[in-house]
Amino acid sequence: MKGEKAGTAGDVKNESSYVLFESGQVRPMAISADGSRLFAVNTPDNHLEIFDVTDKGLSHVTSVPVGMEPVAVAVKSESEVWVVNHLSDSVSIVDLSLPVPAVKKTLLVGDEPRDIVFAGPNKDKAFITAAHRGQNAPFDPQLQTPGVGRADVWVFDSTKLGDDLGGTPQTIINLFSDTPRALAVSPDGSRVYAAAFQSGNQTTTLKAEMLKGGLDKAAPHVDIKGNEQPKTGLIVKYVDGNWVDNGDPLTKAAPKTWNDRVRFSLPDKDVFVIDAMAKTPKEIESISHVGTTLFNMVVNPKSGNVYVSNTDARNHVRFASSGDRSDTLRGHFVENQITLISGDKVKPLNLNKHITSYNEKLGTKAENYSSLSQPMEMVISKDGAKLYVAAYGSSKIGVFNTKQLEDDSFVPNGDDYIKLTGGGPSGIILDEGRNKLYTLTRFDNAIAEVNLATGKETAKVFLPNPEPESVTKGRPFLYDAALTSSRGDSACGSCHTFGDMDHLAWDLGDPDAAVAESPNTYLGVGPKSEIKDFFHPMKGPMVTQSLRGLPGQGPMHWRGDRTGASRDEDETIEEQAFEDFNIAFVDLQGRAEELTEEEMQQLTDFAMQLEYPPNPIRALDNSLTEKQHAGFKEYNIGAQIDQGIVDCNTCHQIDPAAKRYGTVGLMNMSVADTGRAEDFKIPHLRALYQKVGMFGSTGDAENGEEHKGEQIRGFGFNHDGASQTVYEVLSEDIFEFNSEEEKRNVELFSYMINSKLNPIVGQQITLNKGNYADKPVQERIDLLVSRAKIEKPVPECDLIVKGVIGGEARGGLMQSNGLFKLDSMSDSLISDKKLRKLAKQDGNHLTYTCVPPGSGQRMGIDRNEDGHFDRDEVARVAKAGSAK
Repeated sequence: MKGEKAGTAGDVKNESSYVLFESGQVRPMAISADGSRLFAVNTPDNHLEIFDVTDKGLSHVTSVPVGMEPVAVAVKSESEVWVVNHLSDSVSIVDLSLPVPAVKKTLLVGDEPRDIVFAGPNKDKAFITAAHRGQNAPFDPQLQTPGVGRADVWVFDSTKLGDDLGGTPQTIINLFSDTPRALAVSPDGSRVYAAAFQSGNQTTTLKAEMLKGGLDKAAPHVDIKGNEQPKTGLIVKYVDGNWVDNGDPLTKAAPKTWNDRVRFSLPDKDVFVIDAMAKTPKEIESISHVGTTLFNMVVNPKSGNVYVSNTDARNHVRFASSGDRSDTLRGHFVENQITLISGDKVKPLNLNKHITSYNEKLGTKAENYSSLSQPMEMVISKDGAKLYVAAYGSSKIGVFNTKQLEDDSFVPNGDDYIKLTGGGPSGIILDEGRNKLYTLTRFDNAIAEVNLATGKETAKVFLPNPEPESVTKGRPFLYDAALTSSRGDSACGSCHTFGDMDHLAWDLGDPDAAVAESPNTYLGVGPKSEIKDFFHPMKGPMVTQSLRGLPGQGPMHWRGDRTGASRDEDETIEEQAFEDFNIAFVDLQGRAEELTEEEMQQLTDFAMQLEYPPNPIRALDNSLTEKQHAGFKEYNIGAQIDQGIVDCNTCHQIDPAAKRYGTVGLMNMSVADTGRAEDFKIPHLRALYQKVGMFGSTGDAENGEEHKGEQIRGFGFNHDGASQTVYEVLSEDIFEFNSEEEKRNVELFSYMINSKLNPIVGQQITLNKGNYADKPVQERIDLLVSRAKIEKPVPECDLIVKGVIGGEARGGLMQSNGLFKLDSMSDSLISDKKLRKLAKQDGNHLTYTCVPPGSGQRMGIDRNEDGHFDRDEVARVAKAGSAK
């Protein structure tokens, strides 16, 4: 099928100036202590929007440029607001007391920070969640070391930020989980709760037994035409002290125990309790079994009970089938929950317990009407009696009596919920004095005002939005559960979280289907497999793949079974391959029918624009360490595949100029003894660093590998997640290295393979009179300037500067000659040296940011891209106002 493409005349904005990262908002709004000001992050436009709150509604005051992809905001005082910038790995401290509110200091933190709260004595300590990696972190992430937590909480004393580049954290608390997300604070400020984001659910994949007849799985074993299933892995779950499969509920076959196969343990630590009052804050407790993907937390101001909004995956269940010959996930693969933590009690509460049709092919309209999908930010009334939750995938605010919620006596009823005109509600502010609620609806990038007396939306304020129409039209099809599933409780985004992945494996085979032939093009390298050129419908476990960076990658899915073969002449293979997923709305999400051709085209246009963030392992100047460089050389000239001398780059090509990031986009032949019974597409190698954390084998119990102890992930590398490390993959018989050191070096190099954007993108620093003489600050700006000058093999970034000069909000963009163009047509170009010197003057603050190539004009000097520079527009508006 073919439809209007992004960037055509029908779009609202010029696509080339905007990069779609789809960062998930965490705490997108905050309100001042006196209720007079509301602060909202404008994630796609990289600004903090400030509003006056009045009885008549919201009145926009000003916009403050911050870092890239802001996702959380917190009020420190009446004069200070802190903003977390997900892509810039930074925190912008906004000074509201200045004549023009502006960023006065930029803190540099770990990779992809997500949330921020203030707690401790006088609530002077700032707690910020970030992944345990990143170029700004003062430690080695130890990607080759077992038992290392991949989650951090950075703690700053807001009264003593330190003189180091980007501030000096009081401490960095390492948590034994994967990447963290949400934070919450006890009513007295003494405890901080930190939650892992995609914490898993104690499931893992057993390696396929290729030489012993395969794993002894429960029936069925053949497809609808009697073709024997391939030898594939098996997902098992840790239940009551045992690793068990799901058996076969259809035939009443009992689950089988596989304890001898899994040589590591998963403690499933989900929520961590931090003592905020300690001289040096520290973790004092962890809480398990809260959920699989944890979105947000809130603490009841009266009882101190903690509520965690989350989804719980049912990935231990096999197949996405009709259910006639097997168990099935169709229409029921996740559950949406709020989990209560009260003392030592952990109680998951199913928000959609009214659904009783899971044994039927389709849900009912009544079920759909009362369902809530992807619960995110919550807020509780001051008396602790009522909880409001933003249902991102439902265009609703769920409303619950906390007592009924806690004793699980509530009855889900769509009539009790607040319906919204804009989809994707991500944040909530409760204004009890005015009996109003405000929610940020991400799909239309707006703030909706709700009258709590009537439960109706009464007004809406739209935030400036650079997203092209192809993005805003296509986004709902990824998340809108009411539209894309019959029961209204699940969507593509339930697994492809914010367009990425859930870090789980799923067995979505279909024993009711038949073997299909493969039309894909093969790379003629390596020995041919005896089993080739077909797709068996019972494909075994496969980890969820990201929807980011799809263009130029060839057929989709691990086996390339979304082939794109039916594409039109003017359509790319990737576009049609993505459209081939339309059947999943029926087979997995339990929808009555596929999306229409127009709807699927809109989703495709959206998905084709999703991009990976810059690699946080690679140095900001793109340099390599000695071992990384050795791995790079080996990757290109040394590694061999049996029956042919072939370097890694032959299949996993890295060529940014050709938009190759670890794959040539073709199929390759399966090879014996690798655990793969079918031919597979050559996968790309971006973001392998995200998969680190499962150390320990799930292979043959007789292989003698030792038990590795507690780990943070149940899924690692390869299509089924059963390989614990890249090193283990490279140890397969098909690869030949001269030494273990060579293999280790290639593993190190693989973790730092670039995405489309170089690592400098998003990085920033603020310059002012207070730090002008600091050498590290000046060197940081030197680095940003030098990377912005690089054009080959691809441009690295545009360099912009935003801030206050002479009491006015100003912006600038570095030109190819190194001079800066300011945001007024009347300004002459200014040198880098002279621009920096302006920061020495009292009241001036300049924040330098490297932004994606092609976006500098919009982000630096022409926000609305109308050809009139920002400062000129301010002057024109002021002149018009004075004339009146």
